Amino acid sequence: MTIKQLAMTIVLGAAISLAHGQAVDAARESGKAAAEGSREGAENAKAAGRSGPSKALHKTKAKIHRAKARHHSHRAKADAKAATH
Repeated sequence: MTIKQLAMTIVLGAAISLAHGQAVDAARESGKAAAEGSREGAENAKAAGRSGPSKALHKTKAKIHRAKARHHSHRAKADAKAATH
């Protein structure tokens, strides 16, 4: 998990604690973003120790996890914003 993702999770966590209506959705999306970020790191670690086709496979999986994490992060941010407004 990168510092940026960690900071995003902390900021979203603080915003969620103040919200009532959609707090559960935002927390769920934030958790999914963190999980996908850690999966991305795992796939990158696997790719570092491999060569050939399996390395490309792990790098591709890491890119997919990164895209999913970004999607969940954006949804969590939108849910938190909606809950506070």
